[in-house]
Amino acid sequence: MYAPLPDYPAKTHARFLMHLLDTTGAVDFDGDSKIPTSSLFGEGKGRMFAVMTALDREGNEVLLKAFSGHLGGRRTIPGWVAHPLDDETYRAYLEEYDPPIKALGRAIDAADDEGEREALRQERAELSSKALEAYNTLFTLTAIDGRRHSLRDIFASSPIPTGSGECCEPKLFNHAFSHGLRPVSMAQFFYGEGKEHRSFHPPCQERCAPILSTLLALDIRYQDRDLIVVNKESGLLSVPGNGEEMQDSVETRVRRLYPDAPRQCAVHRLDMDTSGLVIVAKHKRALAAMHRLFREQAVKKEYEALLEGIVHQDGGCITLAFRPDYTNRPYQIHDEEGGKEGTTKWQRIGVEKRADGSFVTRVRFIPLTGRTHQLRLHASHPLGIGCPIAGDRLYGSGMETRLYLHATRLTFTHPFTGELLDIEAAPPF
Repeated sequence: MYAPLPDYPAKTHARFLMHLLDTTGAVDFDGDSKIPTSSLFGEGKGRMFAVMTALDREGNEVLLKAFSGHLGGRRTIPGWVAHPLDDETYRAYLEEYDPPIKALGRAIDAADDEGEREALRQERAELSSKALEAYNTLFTLTAIDGRRHSLRDIFASSPIPTGSGECCEPKLFNHAFSHGLRPVSMAQFFYGEGKEHRSFHPPCQERCAPILSTLLALDIRYQDRDLIVVNKESGLLSVPGNGEEMQDSVETRVRRLYPDAPRQCAVHRLDMDTSGLVIVAKHKRALAAMHRLFREQAVKKEYEALLEGIVHQDGGCITLAFRPDYTNRPYQIHDEEGGKEGTTKWQRIGVEKRADGSFVTRVRFIPLTGRTHQLRLHASHPLGIGCPIAGDRLYGSGMETRLYLHATRLTFTHPFTGELLDIEAAPPF
């Protein structure tokens, strides 16, 4: 996962934290110094540490630090952000589940009959599973909008990786959002034995990415001092619409995390039903520079889609002219004289059979222009591919779950650094 915040000035503070760990020889140097840093140098005993700078409501800088997991048998240490699950709730949880699980362990050891032991093992496994599910429900984290999400909510029906929520970044964001702080920068490093000592690392993909995407309400795939690239979910607007119920969008969510971003900060848009990569500018100079790149067609975009039915052609290039249907918005209609031409290259990836027995064809689209509903029209129109995108409620057979169109890749030269950026987000279907 790409770091969701800049690392400056947090990285400077992180290096000073390394210095304190080196010179004091204790992790709890703000307290009683009973957890020596030497304990982090046994095989695989090193830990991730992280620093976050944030602003309080008065604009004062606040410095936060966190460690992953537990240290010295303690979940919370003075001077470090507290564990998200408070001690009283955790104690009550242990009192409910720990004694009966240990009692079953003793009974297994004492049993003479193998059949009895196996039955007790099964009972213990079921109780342990119930205890883990209870823990995942109790363990909640505060998001940027103030809402609290349990680990079970965050991972939904997916298996929850061991140690989820125990990493530095979720602890830091949870503390910041639950105390009315605005995160500004963050840096994470490894200290001890197990990885490269004092090396800096981004958030982990398996445990942290789903949590941070939920807490920030944004799946950030790239960010620097100028730009943010967000993996937009299907059903979310790119920019706010008219009316209070239409304000939730990529733009409003980005400005919630980066309040200094321009009010109209999305460089381009995806239809609400389309998911995938959207570029957002952090300041007006970046917005103008990216608009120039789009006008010059210097931003290469790729999409994946599932089309209804079986497409027999291997691929091709489609050029068709469309214009708005003024009597039936937001539809677009084919009009060779009054419309604007749009061009799309496409390639068949393969044919797939769905659970209901129907067939869909997976295709890759490379639009060379950016007309409204261009890909949806080029897929569905008889002069195009002739097979609508699955889930298209405007030009297809309707939406059951989502529109199966996803912006998978953006390639462009950074307007200020000159770096070639190639950013990808795999389709969620």
